[in-house]
Amino acid sequence: MPDGGFADVYNPRKVLDDPSFRVLGPNESPSPDANIAAFYNPGHEIHLVEKPRPKPGPGQVLLHVRATGICGSDVHFWKHGRVGDSMVVTDECGSGHESAGEIVEVGEGVTQWKAGDRVAIEAGVPCSKPSCDYCRVGRYNACPDVVFFSTPPFHGTLTRWHLHPAEWLHRLPDSVSFEEGSLCEPLAVALAGIERSGLRLGDSTLICGAGPIGLVSLLSARAAGAEPIVITDLVQGRLDFAKKLVPGVRTVLVERGSTPKDSAEKIKVAAEGPIKLALECSGVESSIHTAIYSAQFGGKVFIIGVGKNEQVFPFMHLSANEIDVSFQYRYANQDFPQYPKAIRLVARGLINLKPLVTHRFKLEDAVSAFYIAADPTQGAIKVQIHD
Repeated sequence: MPDGGFADVYNPRKVLDDPSFRVLGPNESPSPDANIAAFYNPGHEIHLVEKPRPKPGPGQVLLHVRATGICGSDVHFWKHGRVGDSMVVTDECGSGHESAGEIVEVGEGVTQWKAGDRVAIEAGVPCSKPSCDYCRVGRYNACPDVVFFSTPPFHGTLTRWHLHPAEWLHRLPDSVSFEEGSLCEPLAVALAGIERSGLRLGDSTLICGAGPIGLVSLLSARAAGAEPIVITDLVQGRLDFAKKLVPGVRTVLVERGSTPKDSAEKIKVAAEGPIKLALECSGVESSIHTAIYSAQFGGKVFIIGVGKNEQVFPFMHLSANEIDVSFQYRYANQDFPQYPKAIRLVARGLINLKPLVTHRFKLEDAVSAFYIAADPTQGAIKVQIHD
């Protein structure tokens, strides 16, 4: 675990060792005013817990979390206990990092916020020390001492009452709902991808994967002027959803058992030529290969998705065709602050996130929400939990 700064403030042992912390049984109802949360553990269990209601200290605010989306990483931590080798579930750990809420109490020295203010919660809190090169230049997603809520060992924001540093909140206009505010977290990921990939007006663009990140990337690419846009998936229902979301998108169903080269040919037919930019949103090796074989000479494959720890790429095809491969890790404010940009785009109507939420649950029913989110047959795009 990182040392010092916010890592000490949000040390997970402070919650786990508190006398009021307890795991609720499968059929046990929480106390009416309890600070409940959804936790996973190394035994691949998901359950509700009761934990202490925190008190804001200097520079902090206490939030009533009103909406939280279940991310694919939340499901992965529950089902598989890890993402890569550095993010491993070793104890009870709180889920959730796509959240928005209402301020209920402010700590000493907090002047920019007051009770009742509506905010989106930026889930990654870096050390912000002048001695940290990454924080100093705005690439705080690389801060070695970052606290990213719901990434083990730090507890997440899928809870009733959450304590947060005042400077890592973003004001929501009255026209932006809590539900939309929570979706600004995955939108920030997509916007960082659009920015770092160098997408330009009129670029032919491929989006691999029509899950939540693929769909917000689709919305972002359309808003940025990409044309044509092709999106792929293994599930026809998700492609149909993408077509309703952005009627002008061209869809390609990837058939199970087909080779990446075969799928790439279908993509090039749909796009009427090779692709200039591919935004790979699944992290699956075969999908990355498909993106590579779809790209034009001098094109780019920009990987946003998270996949297995080691993968094999068609090296000589990349080399002989001067195809660049780049990666993204979360988001940061290196050039333009992603969260404020996301909120502006939603507030002004350039990006409509509302259709993405297909299932809604009460906080008390968070465990059921996880099972829906983890089951592809349920047709969920984004499952949200409200309180």
